[in-house]
Amino acid sequence: MMLTNAEQWTKAFYQKRGWSEYGPFIRMGFLMEETGELARAVRTYEIGRDRPDEAKRPASELKQELVEEMGDVMGNLIMLAKIYNVSLEEIMESHRKKLTERFAGQHEDC
Repeated sequence: MMLTNAEQWTKAFYQKRGWSEYGPFIRMGFLMEETGELARAVRTYEIGRDRPDEAKRPASELKQELVEEMGDVMGNLIMLAKIYNVSLEEIMESHRKKLTERFAGQHEDC
């Protein structure tokens, strides 16, 4: 899915569910919650949880959870960007420009 397709789908889906009405502070709360869930998924995938009350799960299941949590983070980022009328392409272009200028001469092939 291209970034613009992901943005369009996310905005439409969240709109239908009534999730697009939340302001920036609530949206940031959701983003932070999902970021925490992603952090837990990364930890579980990389080093496990070491809990006797949780069964060991196959790597494919752990990776799927990781991907889903990344999607939740991305969805909330898309909706936060929508509040400020910023596209993912604009975000990535600004990010690319900032890093290439900061590290000019170090990574000519990027």
